[in-house]
Amino acid sequence: MIQDKRLSADPRPDTNLHELVRAAAVEAGALAMRWFRQGERTGARVWTKGKSSPVTEADVEVDAFLRRRLAMAGKEFGWLSEETVDSPERLACRFVFVVDPIDGTRAFVEGDPRWCVSIALVDDGLPSVAVVHAPALSMTHEASLTGEARLNGKPIRVSHARSLAGMRVAGPRFLLDSLVAAHTHITPVAKIPSLAHRFCRLADGSLDAALASANANDWDIAAAHLIIERAGGKLTDLDGRVPRYNQASTIHGRLFAAPAGGFERTLSEVRRALDLPEKVLTATEPVSNRESSRR
Repeated sequence: MIQDKRLSADPRPDTNLHELVRAAAVEAGALAMRWFRQGERTGARVWTKGKSSPVTEADVEVDAFLRRRLAMAGKEFGWLSEETVDSPERLACRFVFVVDPIDGTRAFVEGDPRWCVSIALVDDGLPSVAVVHAPALSMTHEASLTGEARLNGKPIRVSHARSLAGMRVAGPRFLLDSLVAAHTHITPVAKIPSLAHRFCRLADGSLDAALASANANDWDIAAAHLIIERAGGKLTDLDGRVPRYNQASTIHGRLFAAPAGGFERTLSEVRRALDLPEKVLTATEPVSNRESSRR
């Protein structure tokens, strides 16, 4: 195992930061639940940003709370959040909190419980602490660079699936339709609206694979990425490249996650089904098992 410099380069115990992130996520979830109405439309004010993305006053309130709460870590910690105007100052920070105050806002608005608070502590471009808390489902997935990924305090592992045939796969409908049309014999799973929660269900073995369309942002995937890897899975783009975070652009291409055992095979099967070129880049070492590069 390659020694990861992130485990020793900072004197503060990883456990202290993990506890801070976990507590912040749970408190933020409780705050968001004040506005959530299961099976009914939220009572929070709703507006749109960009072309059609919904935002609620709950998103804004939770975002502000998390920024105050996580500031307890220290002044040297940068900030990147879906609901905060981005600042280039974060690029100079080794440590950055990457936050989605409510991942799956559309589900939140419509009374669907499959939304979550997603927080990652990114260290030099890679997640080192991660918590994905889905309060309406009473589910908290978490991981750090040491120990196992956990769901509600209990260790979790990805499934033993090693080939697309028979895999339970969640993702956007158009990607699943392409896999089905290519006779991969997958079992399509209805799209889980929160991308972070979708990837965490792969980590806990409820899914065998998960896909995401292009244009996911750091805050959608950074926390789930570490949880997947500590549970024995891999997440890459469709060229086999492991995402890095806190870069100038926060946007990622199409993504695929599956158990690490047999990953290259299943990724190749996905590429063939989507009519992508045969050549696949070799996936780089996992986030949680490689030396951090500072070049």
